[in-house]
Amino acid sequence: MQRIVPMLSYEDGDAAMDWLIRAFGFVEKERWLDESGRLTHGELSIAGQVIMLAAPTPQYQSPKSVRANYPPAAEWSQVPYIFNGVLVYVEDVEEVFKMAVAAGATILSQLEDGFPGRRFRVEDLEGHRWFFMQTQST
Repeated sequence: MQRIVPMLSYEDGDAAMDWLIRAFGFVEKERWLDESGRLTHGELSIAGQVIMLAAPTPQYQSPKSVRANYPPAAEWSQVPYIFNGVLVYVEDVEEVFKMAVAAGATILSQLEDGFPGRRFRVEDLEGHRWFFMQTQST
């Protein structure tokens, strides 16, 4: 049983699910939309691990929107580091990197080698930060 499950909010959760599948290789498990088409609950998995996402309210603002409207957020986002993000271990980090680039993700750092492993940092379509690292078994 997975004991920690990231739960992320998106302005357009339905579109975010499609994008995360295309950009990072997630697999859709659940998608619940309300009568207006707003994502009330979504589940994606990768390597048997689950993340949940939703569009909580029409007033929700993504990290990208907050940066556009709040100068201090734009300033602290100048660094490529992951804050309030998700670390994902994958079997083939180069393949995920290629998918992310093809999907138009904002690449925060190119593929890097070194301790603790081959990795890259990326932002999704609404500004959430992701850190992909290759598992040690490959």
